[in-house]
Amino acid sequence: MKKRLCATVAVLGVLTAPAALPPAAQASPHPAGHPSPTRQALPLGPAGLPETRTTTTLQPGVTLTRIVRGNADDPALHWTVEVSIPGGDTSPDPDAPPTALKDRASADELAAELRRDGFEARAEEVRTPRTADYTGGSLGWRVRIGSFDSQAAATAERTRLRAAGHTGSAVHTGWDGGATDRGPWHVDVLTIDPRTFRGTLDASYGPDLENRETTTALSTSAAATAAVNGGFFVLDPKAGAPGDPAGVGVYDGRLLSEPVAGRPALVVHGNGRRTEITRLTWQGRITSRTSSLPLNGINRVPGLIRNCGGTKGDAPTSRPLHDVTCTNPDELVAFTPDYGGHTPGGEGVEAVLDAHDRVVQLRSPRGGTIPPGGSSVQATGERVTDLTAAAHVGDRLRASTTLLDARGRRVTPSPRTDIVNAGPELVRDGRVHVTPATDGMVHPGDPSWYYGWVHKRNPRTLAGVDAAGRTVLVTADGRGTGSLGLSIGESAAVARALGLRDAVNLDGGGSTTMVAGGAVLNTPSDAAGERPVGDALLILPRRNGT
Repeated sequence: MKKRLCATVAVLGVLTAPAALPPAAQASPHPAGHPSPTRQALPLGPAGLPETRTTTTLQPGVTLTRIVRGNADDPALHWTVEVSIPGGDTSPDPDAPPTALKDRASADELAAELRRDGFEARAEEVRTPRTADYTGGSLGWRVRIGSFDSQAAATAERTRLRAAGHTGSAVHTGWDGGATDRGPWHVDVLTIDPRTFRGTLDASYGPDLENRETTTALSTSAAATAAVNGGFFVLDPKAGAPGDPAGVGVYDGRLLSEPVAGRPALVVHGNGRRTEITRLTWQGRITSRTSSLPLNGINRVPGLIRNCGGTKGDAPTSRPLHDVTCTNPDELVAFTPDYGGHTPGGEGVEAVLDAHDRVVQLRSPRGGTIPPGGSSVQATGERVTDLTAAAHVGDRLRASTTLLDARGRRVTPSPRTDIVNAGPELVRDGRVHVTPATDGMVHPGDPSWYYGWVHKRNPRTLAGVDAAGRTVLVTADGRGTGSLGLSIGESAAVARALGLRDAVNLDGGGSTTMVAGGAVLNTPSDAAGERPVGDALLILPRRNGT
């Protein structure tokens, strides 16, 4: 039988209708006398915008707060067409592919050409705020056409633009991040209070690492009370195995995916009793009777390092570089049965190990099944000779991995520890502390990437811990007119306003999903609906005997 649903509604500004709530929640006042989260108004748009909050207790120690801020009738916002700017006569690189931003001369040149062709074109400078590790300032110039009341009208103008030989897209100016925009914004907040929480907070990737699952499917299979999507993952098969974490992944204390060197991660201790944000690196080795060899990766396609941040020799860099797949032809990668039914195939050699770490087969080309309880190690390029010399059928070959914190100290996860990859940092010690350059979100020579991913508003998923030790998981809808989304800078400001002492950005965009009571609460932005993801954070009810 479903329990009767009640809710506490807090109103800041003008009262509006509360958003829908999950069907199986039980209402309660703020447990232990601690409201969740803080009632500071969200720092989005001008002060005094209408804001409503509906807070519901989902299980003891877990509250859901749904926040609606602003209104949908902002007369300053409109649709427009953003034109891709090619390299032209005035461009520093005339052969560069078209991008959203270029230098002023190239933007002015294109705008003048478009006006001659009968389009209402304009060039606009894009300036971005300073962060903790990035100077900000001018990102470049964009070219836009017209001002339209509807997406359909903007799309029609885009069609006319394409007929004239140009490319572009219909965009809403509410996604630009203007400080005077009046919204609306839809933000959902899950708060876990360890003083009264008796369930578990787990990270889950589904049956294996190499396949994606929706947050709803992961939540349903575990009978979770609520869930949000987790860290970044491989999406394109050309970048590796879709679903594979693109960074650190620790599940039930087991390191199953190596860190992107030095990037932040959300660390859940004690099944949700304590949460922290930590920057991690790692070391791994394969040891035999005669030799010891350094590992390059765990449970990923050799040669493909998504988000980079790997080892010396990776191209184009061994530093973090978000949404880029670095490459290295010479790698040694360890596999566990968690990867999937078959290890990746290709040139090289693979040492197949049984449950006692004994080599039972050297196969080339590499790729195939792993014995029950066993593992394998794959070598490519110049590492083939190393592995062949170290691995002999019948000998033991042991893989060992070590996580290290920012000070180089060993991190030893317990079976009650889960870690998901993240970035950039948003809040540190109660202050806004945004780190896009450190975490690979500043692409040298490509300001258009920063413009789209960091500067502009998008759907976001955030996580962190407040001063009372509560874990807070946040989703914000975007890429629509019903909810404008958040820039990375706004994400940090929202996290701080929600009382987070430390906060980090998880995977966002089309991945952003929150589930409660078995239903998706937010509005995922992909046209196809909810996106399958690499992993998710699940809030589970108390089980008998736990």
